Amino acid sequence: MSDSSPNYRDTVATFKLLLIGDSNVGKSSLILRFTDDIFLPPEETSATIGVDFRVKLYDVEDKRYKLTIWDTAGQEKFRTLTSSCYRGVHGVILVYDVSRRDTFEHLDQWLNELNTYCSDQEVVKMIVGNKIDMESERMVSRQEGADYARRTQSMFIECSAKTRVGVYQAVDELVRKVSVPIF
Repeated sequence: MSDSSPNYRDTVATFKLLLIGDSNVGKSSLILRFTDDIFLPPEETSATIGVDFRVKLYDVEDKRYKLTIWDTAGQEKFRTLTSSCYRGVHGVILVYDVSRRDTFEHLDQWLNELNTYCSDQEVVKMIVGNKIDMESERMVSRQEGADYARRTQSMFIECSAKTRVGVYQAVDELVRKVSVPIF
């Protein structure tokens, strides 16, 4: 886990992580939960305009990584701004809301955008079904998400930024996969 008194000189590498997906799927909430361990109710948040990012030092075993976590706006009108965020990315988290089928169905569009703007074909991809705390309103089954991830050669996890379930595990698994050198 992360240390509250970071020493930047000890970092082994810096990884750029990018969250993409439709508006209101919880990308900003996931980042806020991971970096600051807080959750703001929807009425206290606003949509990301363009791009936002946070930095967090994160320890995996005996190595410390500096994570720059980029949060992109999901609205179409910001796509020209967000397309430049794909440069130099090491890991991409594609987020959908398990209670909104349309956000799951739009994952293909997000993957197409990733393939268009990301020059690294070896970028690590993770599909994240967010808002599992809304189980009674679920529209996308866990199996559908896992099957989609398998078809797209992506990692998969479900989580809830509201309850913390799976958030740290998602980032931990992604960082571990990104940190493995490919020969």
